[in-house]
Amino acid sequence: MRIEYEEFETIEEIFLYMSSAAPPMKNTMPINSYKGYVMSFIPLSPISGDVYLMIYAKGSLDNGIYEFDINSKTYKKVESIERADKNYFVCLTPKRNTIADKALEKL
Repeated sequence: MRIEYEEFETIEEIFLYMSSAAPPMKNTMPINSYKGYVMSFIPLSPISGDVYLMIYAKGSLDNGIYEFDINSKTYKKVESIERADKNYFVCLTPKRNTIADKALEKL
C-alpha cells in the first residue's frame, strides 16, 4: 500500500477541497478526526486499492455532522442534513485506523 499526501493549513481548506472534488449530487462525505489530525482518504487506484491520497490538516473535530458553506468557507455542527445547497461531512473518530496509522508514521 502506498500513501500520497496533501497537507492543508486549516480544516476549512480540507472541506473546500473535498467539496470541489466530490461527484455531482453527492453532498455528504466522510471525514476522520484521529490522533490530532482531521483527514480523509481517497483511493487513487480504486480497483486494487494500493494507492491512497491522504488529505489532512492538524486539528480535531467532535463526532457528528458538519455543514459546510463553500461561499463563506465556514462550517458548523448540525443535527441533520437538510439543505441541498450545502455540503455535509460526517466526522467519526475511529478507535483504530490502520491505514491512518501507517500514513502518520511516514509524515
